[in-house]
Amino acid sequence: MTIKRKRYCLALLVTLVGLAGCRDHDHDHAHGSNAQVTKLTLALNWVPEPEFGGFYAAQLSGAYAKHGLDVTLQPGGAGKPTMQMVGKGQVELGVVSADEILIGRARGIDVVGVFTVYQTCPQGIMVHRELGLANIGDVFAARTEGSPLTIAMEPGLPYVNYLKGRYGFDHVKVVPYSGGVVPFLASKSFAQQCFVFAEPVSARQQGADPQVFLVADAGYNPYTAAVAARGDYAKKHPELIKAFVAATQEGWQAYLDDPKPANEAMGKLNANMDARTFAQGAQAQAALIVSEDTKASGLGVMTKERWTTLAQQLVELKVIETMPAVEECFVEVR
Repeated sequence: MTIKRKRYCLALLVTLVGLAGCRDHDHDHAHGSNAQVTKLTLALNWVPEPEFGGFYAAQLSGAYAKHGLDVTLQPGGAGKPTMQMVGKGQVELGVVSADEILIGRARGIDVVGVFTVYQTCPQGIMVHRELGLANIGDVFAARTEGSPLTIAMEPGLPYVNYLKGRYGFDHVKVVPYSGGVVPFLASKSFAQQCFVFAEPVSARQQGADPQVFLVADAGYNPYTAAVAARGDYAKKHPELIKAFVAATQEGWQAYLDDPKPANEAMGKLNANMDARTFAQGAQAQAALIVSEDTKASGLGVMTKERWTTLAQQLVELKVIETMPAVEECFVEVR
């Protein structure tokens, strides 16, 4: 499994200030026997993996077609600028994260969230279970054989700055994250950032016994794998957004019920991940997709309270200077 990547590509947002010439992507309509079908492109921010399983399930099951949509799922990769693609109107929809949306809006980019895969952010810190740590705070005070832990994390990202502000890094050695799990496998004194359905699965398959502490448990919990659209596009085409969300909810429910069909389809597009890893990844992420909010209002739902908390945290972290109008950062689709 290829793991080396930057899940939070917030450094790319520096370039968003210069976005210009944004426009609606032209629609391509095709007429069936009874209804008009609208073509949409959803740009993924990584290669086909379980984090996108519900989108592929919606495509395979015919949920998108049932709602009058012909959705092209455009795989991503390292450095793919999905936020810029949405902001410039090159695609109708793109997978980003809630903090990216807030940063974009704070810099004048008209993007909004319309759906989110994860209610609990899958970002975590992975340690060796034998250390016997009880919570994420313990990670930043742990010592092995009299020496502090070495923790690999991408410097400068909001969640890293949040952890530093809350726990301090005085008692650990923080090094840049280089991808993969080789250093983790080589040393019990090495910890690293991870996504719960990626690096821990790989480490476990190679004989390690990783323990993961979610960053969300420390209080930083942005909606992740969120679908963004241009704000003006969402306002202009509310029924299309509603149809997309409804179909995507059906797709994600189908994937939660039985991930195998979508996993097999994604496996044909991503030869670096085998069937076992797809299955384990799908199992590992399931609890992060469902919450009390989704039980009450449906999969993918987002709340003003969560967006407000995140915006306040980004201001406190000096990632943005002022809070954007939170109610304009996402679309409540019912």
